[in-house]
Parts: sequence; structure tokens; C-alpha cells
Amino acid sequence: MKDKHIVLGVTGGIAAYKSAQLVRLFVKAGAKVQVVMTPSAREFITPLTLSTLSQNPVITEFFTANTGEWHSHVDLGLWADAFVVAPATACTIAKMATGVADNMLVTSYLSTRAPRFIAPAMDFDMMRHPSTLRNLATLESDGVHTIEPADGELASGLVGKGRMAEPEEIFQAIKTFFDAERPASRLEGKKVLITAGPTRERLDPVRYISNFSSGKMGVALADEAASQGAEVELVLGPCAVSPTNKNVNVTKVESALEMYDACERIFPTSDVAIMAAAVADYRVENPAEKKIKREHCDCPELHLVKNPDIAASLGKVKKSSQLLVGFALETDNEAENALGKMARKGLDMIVLNSLKDSGAGFGTDTNKVTVFTAKGEEIAFGLKSKQEVARDIVNIIADKI
Repeated sequence: MKDKHIVLGVTGGIAAYKSAQLVRLFVKAGAKVQVVMTPSAREFITPLTLSTLSQNPVITEFFTANTGEWHSHVDLGLWADAFVVAPATACTIAKMATGVADNMLVTSYLSTRAPRFIAPAMDFDMMRHPSTLRNLATLESDGVHTIEPADGELASGLVGKGRMAEPEEIFQAIKTFFDAERPASRLEGKKVLITAGPTRERLDPVRYISNFSSGKMGVALADEAASQGAEVELVLGPCAVSPTNKNVNVTKVESALEMYDACERIFPTSDVAIMAAAVADYRVENPAEKKIKREHCDCPELHLVKNPDIAASLGKVKKSSQLLVGFALETDNEAENALGKMARKGLDMIVLNSLKDSGAGFGTDTNKVTVFTAKGEEIAFGLKSKQEVARDIVNIIADKI
């Protein structure tokens, strides 16, 4: 749980008083907690209590009334490693199931990509009502984990199922989930070089040649390798994404020559190198020192020269103890082209993806890959998130070394 980001949603039920203890348990375990309360939750427990315990201001509205400060539900959803609603009332469960985003909590829930958990808390008749059961089934089909309520005496005086699980039980469910998800430290003590993103080859001070690479796949690989214990050196071209794992060391570059120099420097001490960047094959031989004016030149002629082939260069100096992995994004004759590239460049492994596959390639959050090895292995995967693809690739690498 250490350094995990937990968004804790607190809704308007009598069980909200238990949220204070849940916050304490998360914080004591080393997690960072951000509490989001529905407006009615403030009638049951004060924001001051939860803010003091979480060591963070509690968010209850989309903006702070006296300052106008906006609270981004998107940023909050992306920040979370787990999104927990405890207590989860029948009203909030219904809104989550149907996408009624009329408060900060549900809006953030709809924006998160993190694992989601609910701890229902309501009266016995509400808990067994067909509408509540339908909504719970909908959330379960959406991948939300339900921490089952207990049987016992309820606020109404009735006895039955509906008591929110105790804070210790909720905490243990989240901890168990993270323990199961945490990859084994299979790359402990290994140094991994990864390239990611595009490169930019300047035409003049304001224009450049580049490609559509977002850098998402390479950054996901860096995060995954670091989570498996590796010391990761990420050489990152100009892009909008960056690793979330604090154990990834980033060297930012712009051009293919800069990426080449960084790889030449880092590779000799690396155990593994993963060439995931989309490096420009060509650059302008003599970029203009000043902006090229259309008025002065109807159609400028650009003389292009080849950039160094980074993967091939590393393949020539690779030691037998090192593992060199390449990527191939193809549009036709995919397997043939990928295998040829692996042989020419002295790679031990190559990861193939095709622009013909929907959801794969540049700019997407998903990918569909086939991994080929120099020993003749072929391992195909279906369409997955790039984080899941990164885990598959890193697991194969860990098996090889």
C-alpha cells in the first residue's frame, strides 16, 4: 500500500463515520488519500475530520466557492491507483451504474481508470430491492469490486444485510488486491534501457519532420519494468506522456541523433534494451537557421540524409549477456517484415503490431502485438490496454534473462 494513491468517496449514510477509521488505516499503511464527499455526506461527518486524517483538503464540489479554484475530476480520476466508495449508498450506486454525473464523486468515478471498489451501506429493504440488485449487477459487469455488507442491526432498527463492512475488512480487501496485482520483482538488480516516443528533425527553428507516435507504449514499458524491480533508463522523445513510477530515470531528447547519443552512452551497462521509440529515418542535412519564408521561396528543396539506425548499432556491439528488443509497426507483410528486421539488426526479440488492427498502433490506449524471438518462438496476444501489453512483454523478457 505504500505510496498508493487512494481516492475515497464518502456518501450520505450513517456509516460515513466509519470512513474516518478507513482513512487512518490507509494513511498508516503509507498510502496517499484524497477524500471526495457528496454534499449529503457532510451531514454525517465533517470535511474537517477527514481532511485532518488524510492530510489533504477534502473535495466536495467542482470548485471552491470563495476562490473559484477548479477541481479537475479528470486529474483526480487519473491520479488514483484505487477508487473506493465507502459507504456507497443506494443513491450513489444507482448514479454510478447509470452514469448520472451530478456531483464530484460520480464524475470522478466516470473519469478514473483505476480499479474501483464499493462498500454498500443501506437499510435491509433497500439492499434487497430489485433496482439496487440490478444496479449492483451492472457495476459488477463494469468491473467494479463489491465489498459485501454484513448482516446485523441497522440504523432503522431492522436486522438484516446492509451494514457496511468494517473499515479493517475494507482495508484488507484493497491491500489483498494490490498484493495480488503487484508483479514479482523479477528484474531486481537489472538495468533496462527503453526508448519511447517520436523524434523531431528540424527544418528550421519552427518546423520539423516527425511521426504520430504518442510514446504511450514505451512509457508503459518503463513503468512496468520499474514495477518489476528494474533500474530503468528511459530515453524519451518529445511527447505528452511521462512515466508515473518514480524509479524511472528519464533522459529527454528531441532528434534521432540525440537519442542515438543517449543510447550509445547507456547501453554498455544495460542488461536489456527495448527500442520502442519511433525514430525518424531521415533528417534535413542543413536545417535553416532562420524561419523559411514562403514569400522568399515558393517550394524549398529539402535534402535529406539518413539518421543512424539505433537498434542496428546496438545490435553490432551487443554482448551475449545482453538482451536487445525491437519494435515493428507494419502495414503489410507484417510477420515477414518483422522477422527480417530482427535478423538484420541483430535483435533477440521483436514486437510486431499492425496498423491494420483496429485499436493498435499510434495514439491509442490499446495495442495488439505478436512477439517473435530469434529462437523461432511466436507469441500472439489479443487487444489489450498498453499497460497490459507492457506487462506481457516485460514478463517474456524476464523469462529470457
